[in-house]
Amino acid sequence: MKVSIWLAAALLLGASGAHADEPKQLNTQQNRMAQCNQQAGDLKGDERRQFMSQCLAGKAKMTPQERMSYCNKQAGDRKGDERKEFMSRCLKG
Repeated sequence: MKVSIWLAAALLLGASGAHADEPKQLNTQQNRMAQCNQQAGDLKGDERRQFMSQCLAGKAKMTPQERMSYCNKQAGDRKGDERKEFMSRCLKG
């Protein structure tokens, strides 16, 4: 009898430990935060706050000027055809 109680306790502890290793599912708001954070990239200060506010509210539309500024910052040190290709994709997105 004592062996079966200890065995049951060990199985329960083992099962709870395995469950704790599973990655947590993110809720919708957390997913949105992760996506917006990734999209914000290197934006800083007020520009980043404004972008994050709009993105989290579902209004992530940037003006063409904001989009150009954002893409230029993201392009970084890219040169030539690589930069043109990146800017084209970024400005469309």
